[in-house]
Amino acid sequence: MGGEYVRRISVGEPQPAFLKAGMYAKERLRTRSLSGLGRLLDASQVWVVLLCTGVAAGLIAAGIDIATNWLGDLKHGYCGGAFYLSRRFCCLGLEAGETCREWVPWRAAVGAARSGYVVEYFFYIVFSILFAATASVLVGTYAIYAKHSGIPEIKTVLGGFVIRRFMGAQTLIIKSLGLCLAVASGLWLGKEGPLVHVACCCANILMKPFPSLSKNEARKREVLSAASAAGISVAFGSPIGGVLFSLEQLSYYFPDKAMWQSFVSAMVAAVTLQFMNPFRTGKLVLYQVKYTRGWHDFEIIPFAVLGVIGGLYGAFFIRLNMRIAQYRKTTIIRKYPITEVTIVALITALINFPIIFMRPSPSALVADLFQECSKTTEDPLGLCVDKTAPPIILLLLSSVLGILLASATFGLQVPAGIILPSMAIGALYGRSMGMVLQAFQRTHPTSWIFSSCTPDVECVTPGVFAIIGAASALGGVTRMTVSIVVIMFELTGALTYVLPIMIAVMLSKWVGDAFGKRGIYESWIRFKQYPFLDNREDPVPDVAVSEVMTRTEDLIVITEQGNTLAALDALLATQPYKGFPVVTDTRDAVLVGYISRSELRFALDQARRGGGAGDDTECVFSSPAAVAGSPFPMTPRVRGDAGVVDLRAWMDATPITLAPGASLLLVAGLFQKLGLRYVLFARHGVLQGLLTKKDVFEVLNGEEEGEAAGSDSQTAELVGMIIIDGSCTE
Repeated sequence: MGGEYVRRISVGEPQPAFLKAGMYAKERLRTRSLSGLGRLLDASQVWVVLLCTGVAAGLIAAGIDIATNWLGDLKHGYCGGAFYLSRRFCCLGLEAGETCREWVPWRAAVGAARSGYVVEYFFYIVFSILFAATASVLVGTYAIYAKHSGIPEIKTVLGGFVIRRFMGAQTLIIKSLGLCLAVASGLWLGKEGPLVHVACCCANILMKPFPSLSKNEARKREVLSAASAAGISVAFGSPIGGVLFSLEQLSYYFPDKAMWQSFVSAMVAAVTLQFMNPFRTGKLVLYQVKYTRGWHDFEIIPFAVLGVIGGLYGAFFIRLNMRIAQYRKTTIIRKYPITEVTIVALITALINFPIIFMRPSPSALVADLFQECSKTTEDPLGLCVDKTAPPIILLLLSSVLGILLASATFGLQVPAGIILPSMAIGALYGRSMGMVLQAFQRTHPTSWIFSSCTPDVECVTPGVFAIIGAASALGGVTRMTVSIVVIMFELTGALTYVLPIMIAVMLSKWVGDAFGKRGIYESWIRFKQYPFLDNREDPVPDVAVSEVMTRTEDLIVITEQGNTLAALDALLATQPYKGFPVVTDTRDAVLVGYISRSELRFALDQARRGGGAGDDTECVFSSPAAVAGSPFPMTPRVRGDAGVVDLRAWMDATPITLAPGASLLLVAGLFQKLGLRYVLFARHGVLQGLLTKKDVFEVLNGEEEGEAAGSDSQTAELVGMIIIDGSCTE
């Protein structure tokens, strides 16, 4: 690697997600200055932010649910008594089968009795396009960061990098409004992933009044990990699943206290959502099912088949979605994102309306597919009729069309999640398999296979297969395991079927991993070239670190003596690097330590204000004898007649150091498992070079055009507005 290239990628190292606040001298100085009550108040700040984040996430999620339902029903008609009410609230209190006279469909509103189907089809298409295009315009005009899911970016942030202005107030507003419009448009997308982004935006905004959190990247990322759990909690009504989702999918480092913080944040968010009760059901469980029958041993085989299908679906969906994204990026389509959204919305509306299984929202569809057929159960989709062949064929057709539409939708310039569409697709093919098995059992009730079935009692429950199919599809796309099982249990309350869900999820992950280790979120991280170093199993080049590290002659170093305060100020003003090795002198280069840019800047400012140092004051990183004072002062100040500022306390005197002959595999493992931001290399104490996390990322992912991983790079995928770097502020 050439010197210029090495220097470019070594500019900005990421802040490690695991780094404790006390490891910074600046943080130690701040905490030592606090009294007993001050320390208590300082420690309570994180809990104040988490509690407020949970409440805010619950309130916003409830508002999104209410607005989405009203906008979605507006495609079919309006409430004559109160235009602002959705159909559910307009017809609230009516008995099953009773006609709702307050609700006015569009065919009645325009007085078109004979051509009513055409009129409703027309209004459905018009509102679908209007909602989708409006969401795209809002995102493109006011907050480009609000598009897509947001989870790949959150994983990158929690992995130790900063995406500036990604979680601001404007992004929060546009993400929430755009999510309401995008979901209501009927596009095959969900709100679950974007709600994680919404919750993290709330946490980021609420941290602003607390500098000890907002100015400390390590503590900030712990709060964001907990906030992401609140997002899943309000998306599914699944607080425990939210904690596990943050642990399994999002967090790069998850200490014990982060688990407790995530639990509290998810619980508060769930309590707030239930208190708001947006659907007036009084229940937190979204798709509660009450099955009157259990499952039988012979059903293990079709459950396992569903798991295999889920893995195949996940692998196919990821490849198809990535192909579409690559085509969108490399053709003229990328210049007209709003037009693309409009065309996709038009095609989706044209397909959705005629097919009964595609007309409802994915959430309503999943709820209907999960239900058991009984005399008291409503059957708006006709799943409980005796003629099974037409529904089965239509279910499979809807599943295939859903895959195609979701692949084209996930990646458009609108807020979009993939969790709920995948669940809907899996529930469609799962329900169809359950109906096939049910029909076969009814035709051959005396077969030895069905010997465990009770006579005159329905043996097979197709709704169970819908749940298993939904879990398998979600596992195939995201490659999650434990969190999916818990989320499905909390979604449905069907504890009896945890074992079949576990079997299906396990097989879906195995089959999906056979075609590629990356899930949909990791695939998008790689596609956008975000500097995320994941704990993957891909082979690492068997080379020595000396071949890829930034060598000493290409580094900007600081000598332990001979620097003035003005010289160090000039160094910070002219060099954009995020840290500097400290050596004895430039000729021998014996390693003394490493000082980060933020620590050096803060120390110099303290020396000017509190120590009375001037531009000509000497700054040293040497032993106590050189400055005639007590070692490791916490406040830099002028010492002795010569006027010397001791900066040793602000330097990391024991940085992680390896021999330059170490293998890249070892160093990559240290970066992945310990969350390091840099590693220094020395031989017999002499500095030989430096390697940052971004260096390793570049080596493992190769040099590609497009989004660069350097600290000064701009991500072209987001119109050059999101700057990814390792700085300490956003």
